[in-house]
Amino acid sequence: MSKCKVCNCDLGEVPMCFGGNSPALLMVPENEYDRRVEENADQCIVDGKHFFVRGHIELPVTDTGEVFIWSVWVSLSEQSFDQMCECWELEGREKAEPYFGWLMTKLPSYPDTLHLKTNVQIQPVGVVPLIQIQPSDHPLSNEQQNGITMERVHEIVHQVMQH
Repeated sequence: MSKCKVCNCDLGEVPMCFGGNSPALLMVPENEYDRRVEENADQCIVDGKHFFVRGHIELPVTDTGEVFIWSVWVSLSEQSFDQMCECWELEGREKAEPYFGWLMTKLPSYPDTLHLKTNVQIQPVGVVPLIQIQPSDHPLSNEQQNGITMERVHEIVHQVMQH
């Protein structure tokens, strides 16, 4: 097994999932949070008119067959959010067409990731949606399409840990 160039640990010894903060933190002062935000682990509504869902961006790790996951928030239109909520507990919900959304999580180790265009694909009940970055020249889009190496996973982990 090869070693990380930064910390010298084995390349397999790292967390494979990191999450972003609530999108409400970008919009609402802390002292107004309780009054303006409805939120659980998977959904967030700000001021009754901004709608968000949490999902996973999966990056295939090409040299191990594993998957590195960014747990992120995506904004949806009210119509899309309502449709998603209607089928949230329904078996077979993963057959629904993807919803358009805007990425609302700042991810370390990338140029600005806020407002990247995404497709949100609902998964079976109990599984968070998959977030597909729409094809672009952004490094996150490229890494989702082409995969990353375990060495890149370590770069990401070290950058996350420094934030």
